[in-house]
Amino acid sequence: MQVHPKQLVPGCIVLEPVIGKSDHPIIESNTVIEEHHIKLLKNFGISTVEVSSKLVTGLDFQPEKIGEKQLEKKREEMAFERLYLKAVKHYKQFFTNWQTGVSINIQELTTLMTPLFELVDKITLDLFLLYEYASKKDYFYHHGISIALISAYLAKKLGYKEEWDKVGLAGLLADCGMAKLNPAFLHREDKLTVEEYDEVKHHPRLSYRLVEHITSLSEDVKLGIIQHHERGDGSGYPLGVKGDEIHLYAKIIAITDTYHAMTSERLYRRKQSPFKVVEEMLKLSQHKLDATILQVFVDSFFYYSIGTRVLLSNGKEALIVSIKRDTPVRPVVQLVEDAKIISLKDKPTLFIEKILK
Repeated sequence: MQVHPKQLVPGCIVLEPVIGKSDHPIIESNTVIEEHHIKLLKNFGISTVEVSSKLVTGLDFQPEKIGEKQLEKKREEMAFERLYLKAVKHYKQFFTNWQTGVSINIQELTTLMTPLFELVDKITLDLFLLYEYASKKDYFYHHGISIALISAYLAKKLGYKEEWDKVGLAGLLADCGMAKLNPAFLHREDKLTVEEYDEVKHHPRLSYRLVEHITSLSEDVKLGIIQHHERGDGSGYPLGVKGDEIHLYAKIIAITDTYHAMTSERLYRRKQSPFKVVEEMLKLSQHKLDATILQVFVDSFFYYSIGTRVLLSNGKEALIVSIKRDTPVRPVVQLVEDAKIISLKDKPTLFIEKILK
């Protein structure tokens, strides 16, 4: 069958040589397609490829139709990436201004974030993969934009019909008080000392002071900002409140802040697999994180993970084929190399290392 390169998937078998403009084969017949072949074909502007109706695994190859829906989704993803990187750049400049004493301009922040907030329902899994954009050097600025977006999305999933974007704004401003601390704290390549960490723990209070008198921000937003590091068992900071004393906005931000921080590459710590992170977060839900909100977060993440390509801890690639609600971090996967089905629940030493976007 003849297909467009956009319809190819790893495992397709090329039946006829793909000839370039120089009349030389770009890809020989009987080649098993991999990701780099697809990129190569796109770069050479090839319009059709003759492939087998069977994948190398023996399964039927059913190419997706290229239609307006797929093109629209691609446009949305490209628009999101462009707006996201622009937002990180501007947030970094805003933060630098706050360090010099410039007041927070809510209108500027709203104008910056609104186009991104409008896309959160359409980007789905990409929201949970924002850690891929974060670099060690600029982690802090990516973190602010990322927790704003994931918090807004989670608030929508929780039924905040009118104020979900306010939750996102609270997430964006949660760490603005860091502008009043020693700038070296943001760029340390090793862990903070106990004394330095105690100083950093004041940042939610400093964030609150920066927004306290901004009349366009609701008290809900301000509580979300000052309480985002509080924990259900009272072990958080800076106030040590617990349980129902913690505002729902803060409980949402606590979850998104934890997830993005643990999955991102830091100057002093390697990033972790989102599956391992969620596993740790589920343990924390017993005492520290809100169990109900966390379950909505987990359900959203894993719902959009079905069909995702992943790298296992043994170095093999696989596709997620099903997820059990009672063991979401250990789904059923299908190996790419031989289509073998494996339940990670039955393989305690095997786990998902990373998502391959």
